[in-house]
Amino acid sequence: MGRIGGSGAAGAAGGLARFLLLYGALYGAYGSLSPVLPNVLAARGLSPTEIGFVLSGATLTRLVAGPLAGRAADRRGAARPILALGAGLAGVAALAHLAGHGFPALLALGLAYAVATAPLAPLADALALAAAGGGRAFEYGWVRGAGSAAFIGATSLVGALIAAYGLAAALVTGGLLFLATGLAAGFLPAGAPGREPEGMPVSGPWQGFAELLRQPAFRRTVLVAALVIGAHALHDAFAMLLWRGAGIGAGAAGLLWSEAVAAEVLVFLLAGPWLLARIGLRGGLVLAALAGALRWAVMAGTTALPWLAAVQLLHGLSFALLHLACLGLIERVVPPRLRATALTLYGTVGLGLAGAAVTLAAGPLFAAYGAHAFWAMAALSLLAVPLAYRLPPQP
Repeated sequence: MGRIGGSGAAGAAGGLARFLLLYGALYGAYGSLSPVLPNVLAARGLSPTEIGFVLSGATLTRLVAGPLAGRAADRRGAARPILALGAGLAGVAALAHLAGHGFPALLALGLAYAVATAPLAPLADALALAAAGGGRAFEYGWVRGAGSAAFIGATSLVGALIAAYGLAAALVTGGLLFLATGLAAGFLPAGAPGREPEGMPVSGPWQGFAELLRQPAFRRTVLVAALVIGAHALHDAFAMLLWRGAGIGAGAAGLLWSEAVAAEVLVFLLAGPWLLARIGLRGGLVLAALAGALRWAVMAGTTALPWLAAVQLLHGLSFALLHLACLGLIERVVPPRLRATALTLYGTVGLGLAGAAVTLAAGPLFAAYGAHAFWAMAALSLLAVPLAYRLPPQP
């Protein structure tokens, strides 16, 4: 990282503090609400079929709303106000669930919540990357690692609050944290990650998407991420069931999950930037894909606790290192005027769509093959290796 002296150091520290606050509030809100929203819908009287309809409708809505918001942010240089507005609306939508009852009302609230939250993480990333200045001001991994820590901290806190006060506590906590995110966005350093240059005609809403999709390096980066992150879907949906069925107690299973999150935070904060400085962005993608393949192969072969404890550490590579490398590549191959569009495509279409698709397949695979279904996830991760090798060594 480059050295910053005098007032520049103070400005960098101030910018870092504001992004730490933003990411802490944003991912704390996600951690408060994401695990419990299905339970909230059930408690409001929705049937399993209706819950599935609301959740799938929200997923489809995010796939459209996220990239459109990113494109609007790029065309007008408005990433910060769109982030603030979206977070505020997400807070209102979350709190409105307190009064929501019945399928029509909860469907409307769920879709509104999906529209509001779809661009939040990608726009925060676009702003953080611009402010970080390629590591000269601060490392992006520091703020993203703080977000991961806030997510697990909020999940634990809300669990205790729900035990004491009921599910409404999650809605209130998450809603207030989203409102705090909107407020924090208003205090971010001035300036947008990029916009159409002065004197250049503002491009149409679809031209930016077409320009990105014509870039082979961007397409390959998103595809690598979709394969490697998508392969996590079976673990996220069925690992706890697998472990409990193998006689692993709830306490030990929870520790395995916490170990993976701790590895994620460690890679974001420290190990990831250090590794990428030595092996490069392409090398980071290859290492992440190989780590994922090894992780899923071991889970396909054994439920012995020592082996599971060892491979849970690989989550730091298969998720956090992959994300850092992907964002580094996007920062290098995508012009600043398309950065928010690229990150929303990467996040909502590349990762969101891939995760949803693999999750759909994960149920039948796990029902038919049990732990051996993880061989399919190992294969997905390995498919990413030759794609990653075809990327430029260091754009």
